Amino acid sequence: MTETVFANVKIITEDAVVQGAIKIVDGMISAVDTGTSVPSGAIDCEGDYIAPGLIELHTDNLERHLSPRPRVSWPKRAAVLGHDRELAGAGITTVFDALRVGSEADQKREGYARYARETADNILDLMRQHVLKVSHHIHLRAELCTDTLVEELHEFSHHDRVGLVSLMDHTPGQRQFRDTSKLRVYLMGKHGFDDAGVEAHFARLKELQSLYLEKHRAAAVAYAKQVGAVLASHDDTTADDVSASGGEGVTIAEFPTTFEAATACRAHDQFIVMGAPNIIRGGSHSGNVAAHDLANDGLLDILSSDYVPAALLNAAVTLGISMQDMAAGIRKVTAVPADAAGFDDRGRIAPEKRADLVRFAVHDGLPMISSVWVGGARVA
Repeated sequence: MTETVFANVKIITEDAVVQGAIKIVDGMISAVDTGTSVPSGAIDCEGDYIAPGLIELHTDNLERHLSPRPRVSWPKRAAVLGHDRELAGAGITTVFDALRVGSEADQKREGYARYARETADNILDLMRQHVLKVSHHIHLRAELCTDTLVEELHEFSHHDRVGLVSLMDHTPGQRQFRDTSKLRVYLMGKHGFDDAGVEAHFARLKELQSLYLEKHRAAAVAYAKQVGAVLASHDDTTADDVSASGGEGVTIAEFPTTFEAATACRAHDQFIVMGAPNIIRGGSHSGNVAAHDLANDGLLDILSSDYVPAALLNAAVTLGISMQDMAAGIRKVTAVPADAAGFDDRGRIAPEKRADLVRFAVHDGLPMISSVWVGGARVA
């Protein structure tokens, strides 16, 4: 039996911050006590915070490691390891690795070659070898308007830790890219498109939408039910969008783009996810609704680091400070995503929960992580 005690610590529970101590036995939390004493043999945390390990439901960070520059492919095994270590250092102890399924048959579109199955094989193999620091699960980002979606979905079975499937339609002129000027700037800046190239790209995407959207949406919904995965919508913009997703069994709404959509999500009892970078930057990089505004109206349940892992704790602390309720901010990256994903063994500091923990101090409004544990073992 291994035993560790963290004492003189501000414990962030689901509802409050309490001064006390946490006792860990064999990777599980065995007791949570209040008080300022430091028992013999305990680790004196010197008044730092300890929160549950962060739970990340939607991150594109692995793709950044797989392709660190346009038209540059990194070895998948090295990419997974780099991604894993970065998450551990950011306090993320459970992650749903977002992998795009759905490609163009001729693979001519920039960034739309197949990669999900091979990448998942590397994640799962490294897990079996016990070399990954955090708990990894698979999030299939179903690009509905692509040639190969159904084929790629069915390369994954219920043995592949597929816990989340999100329904995505990135056709210009609606949802995330209702303002096509933002997408135009992105394509020209990152991929070197000229005006003619952008127009041709838009035309091709609209053609794919007309060919595939409805039948692929139905297939993706059926697949999620088949493997027992949680179903998420993506970039809902109107009340009609939300009504449609609610009727399909969607329980998580990723990044609604308007107040109208977020309000409808609440009416449908969906968990509302917004990007942590949106909080830190003070607005959406796509010109959509600001996450702060949704939070102020009680329409933000979960934060996602999206494309910056370090943003997750940063944004939760930022919200905690602005609300004068640190527990409420941290809850959006711990207990609530645990509930949304169906976990009952993590996301809270309480007896009989996994000892997934992150210790940090706050300096000038920024969290400074000093150590991270997964199952009672220090990983960062």
